[in-house]
Amino acid sequence: MAPTTETLTAERILEATEEVLRRHGPAKATVVDVARALGVSHGSVYRHFRTKAALREAVTKRWLDRTSERLAGIAAGDAAAEDRLRAWLAALFEAKRHKAGDDPELFATYTVLTDENGEAVGEHVTDLTAQLARIIEAGAGSGAFTAPDPTAAARAVFQATGRFHDPCYAREWQQPGIRTEFEAVVELLVRGLKA
Repeated sequence: MAPTTETLTAERILEATEEVLRRHGPAKATVVDVARALGVSHGSVYRHFRTKAALREAVTKRWLDRTSERLAGIAAGDAAAEDRLRAWLAALFEAKRHKAGDDPELFATYTVLTDENGEAVGEHVTDLTAQLARIIEAGAGSGAFTAPDPTAAARAVFQATGRFHDPCYAREWQQPGIRTEFEAVVELLVRGLKA
């Protein structure tokens, strides 16, 4: 193993882990493979992530956080609530479609990892519904939406749009007409929220 010249950071380990998972899949990828890709001992990886499970959870969280961060910018924007809601839902759908369509091997790997890491997925869903609640609350505050309980409304919107972001529906995301179906659901939800 050649010594590495770069400082070993958690971020570098996560990047290498992603690549190893893409190459070998979740069943065959090991911490030794990650260490080899980085040119370090597996003990060096374990200094950052105490177990293989912790490393896999961190990779899962990193993947989910990328989507959350992108959407947070839309949720915090200053556009009208209706426009933000439409943009947020469209961005979530597009992010999931691209992950599934652009890199199917890695998407399949993350599907396995998210099944293993229910806590990370739960935190992700909580974060996303909180973003939706902020948008709906802003709409209620401006009079654009009628939502006595923005948090409950956000959960309902998230669940109602599940077909367009839940990985179990990934095979449907490339079908002809899926965008029209998505837009029809969003239109129905927006009409339901309007004052």
